[in-house]
Amino acid sequence: MAGNRSERVLVDEWRDMLALHARTLCELDRALHEHGLGASDFEVLDVLAEGAAEDGGAASRVQEIASRVHLSQSALSRLIARLEKDGLVCRGMCSEDRRGVRVTLTDKGRTVHAEVLPIQRSVLSRMLDGPQG
Repeated sequence: MAGNRSERVLVDEWRDMLALHARTLCELDRALHEHGLGASDFEVLDVLAEGAAEDGGAASRVQEIASRVHLSQSALSRLIARLEKDGLVCRGMCSEDRRGVRVTLTDKGRTVHAEVLPIQRSVLSRMLDGPQG
C-alpha cells in the first residue's frame, strides 16, 4: 500500500506540473498575441537572441534550436518559415554542412524580441513565482 501512496503522489505532482505548464503557455500566448507572436514563436526568438549574445551574433543551427524549444523538426521548420516570412529571422545554409540550416535574427527580429521580452518575463514571474491554484 505504501508503494501506491508514493506512486499517487508522483502522478499528482506530474499532473500539477502539466497543469502549470498549460496555464503558463495560455497566459504567454494571450500576452504575446497582440504583438503577433505565440509562446513558441517567442521561445525561438529568445533562443536565437541568447545564442547570438553568447556567440557574438553567430547563427544557430536548426538542430540546436530544436533541442531547446521542444518542438518536432517539422513543427520548428514551419515556425521558422513563418518567422522568416514576417521578417524576424533569416535562414541560410551551413558552410560546414550543406545539409544543415542556420537561422539568425534580423534587425526587426531583435527589435521585436527586445519589445516583448519584458512581457514574457513578467508572465513567467507571475505564473511561476509562488503558489499556484
